Amino acid sequence: MSNSNYASETQHLKTRIGQGGDAWAAIDAESAARMRLQNRFRTGLDIAKYTAKIMREDMDAYDADPANYTQSLGAWHGFIGQQQMIAIKKHFGSTKRRYLYLSGWMVAALRSEFGPLPDQSMHEKTAVPELIEEIYTFLKQADSRELGGMFRDLDAAREAGNATEAKRLENAIDNYETHVVPIIADIDAGFGNAEATYLLAKQMIEAGACALQIENQVSDEKQCGHQDGKVTVPHEDFLQKIRAIRYAFLELGVEDGIIVARTDSLGAGLTKQIAYSTEPGDLGDQYNSFLDCDEVDPSDIKNGQVFISRDGKLLAPKRLPSNLYQFRPGTGVDRVVLDCITSLQHGADLLWIETEKPHVEQIAEMVDKIRETVPNAKLVYNNSPSFNWTLNFRQQVFDSWEKDGKDVSAYDRAKLMSVDYDGTDLAQEADAKIQSFQADGAKRAGIFHHLITLPTYHTAALSTDNLAKRYFGEEAMLGYVKNVQREEIRQQIACVKHQNMAGSDIGDDHKEYFAGEAALKAGGKDNTMNQFAA
Repeated sequence: MSNSNYASETQHLKTRIGQGGDAWAAIDAESAARMRLQNRFRTGLDIAKYTAKIMREDMDAYDADPANYTQSLGAWHGFIGQQQMIAIKKHFGSTKRRYLYLSGWMVAALRSEFGPLPDQSMHEKTAVPELIEEIYTFLKQADSRELGGMFRDLDAAREAGNATEAKRLENAIDNYETHVVPIIADIDAGFGNAEATYLLAKQMIEAGACALQIENQVSDEKQCGHQDGKVTVPHEDFLQKIRAIRYAFLELGVEDGIIVARTDSLGAGLTKQIAYSTEPGDLGDQYNSFLDCDEVDPSDIKNGQVFISRDGKLLAPKRLPSNLYQFRPGTGVDRVVLDCITSLQHGADLLWIETEKPHVEQIAEMVDKIRETVPNAKLVYNNSPSFNWTLNFRQQVFDSWEKDGKDVSAYDRAKLMSVDYDGTDLAQEADAKIQSFQADGAKRAGIFHHLITLPTYHTAALSTDNLAKRYFGEEAMLGYVKNVQREEIRQQIACVKHQNMAGSDIGDDHKEYFAGEAALKAGGKDNTMNQFAA
């Protein structure tokens, strides 16, 4: 063998096994080396440190060239995340700049013991680190499965006396790219006070998360970013939680850990409390300056009124029966900019601006203002399924054409979603803009990372609907065979060999290591999975 990692690991274990004497004589060094290489990451903290370094390098690469933006899709189960990364390696040869996203929305909707819940921080907070751990368990199993196949090929090459192929496989094993990638994980609004945030952050990091996304909503009033009724907190309350997460990263030795600070201020018109302020212009005063207030005549004070003073005037913030205070209309953008600058100046690494539509210029205008103070500000952006992408972009094209004086009389702006427009020039231009949205946003609007929060929620529903319609209809078994299994075979979807994907071959290898010729293996000639060998 060459002096490779594989060879050196085998030699090291051979020496160690030899030290065990006769009691260890039945232990094979190369088999143990294979098991060790199939389990590269011993703990979640190993994963967090490894993936944090990847994200930091990717952030630097993006700063050098915005074409180096990154992407992810949300996963609500380990298997879903695993299949995403297997597909990426299959189609693109590398997982470079491709991550996974863990959505609190999908945890609430799909992982709570209460059953389906809205995205309002009502699900068990422990479900989040549990899902992180589950995803990484499945990703590590994908490594083990793929490397196991390479080990089998190596044995076959040796048995055939093909030294060149054996050498190629050893090199491939030494340079193997893991399926383990960064997860950006949603910690909602922290599930309580700063101490609660810190404790949950530790669990998430210990499970493997290198990047935590936290939002500036009130924890016990938290709403999905695309729903109404959002309530934000004063900056200092939010900054305490950012600091809590940083302390968690540092305590656990993940010094490169990434904090994504999300602002919901664009769509949030309410606050639960008036910020603490000691002097004009401080951060609390800036927050309070956005409150919708009425000047008060001291001779006409009403019962229960709350007052603040500004510029020598007595003001009464408008308080709702819910005991919430409302912001002045039209202040959303300014609040977003202040939120983002403040977060970056106090320890956040990346920003998340939740918007009501996917519009590059709208995002860019806010980022331009942020970058006047923090030049390298970068965004994580939610390419949300809550947006009607088709309608939004068709309306953007319609408005652009109308502004340029182009004839739009053939189109009804309010009904542009209609299939009747699918073949039109307007629809084609809109689709082209959707296709280039991520590249355009990365270049113009500072978007380092594009994610879709809950795509696999929708794909699971769509594929299940199509299968149910066909299988329970006239097609019966053909509905499955034609549209699922036949396509799996022809598209070389690894899961068509579902026993292998579930770990049967890994188990057979272990049985052989443990029992030798006495091993009762599952992968023999009578295994029906052999029908898919061709």
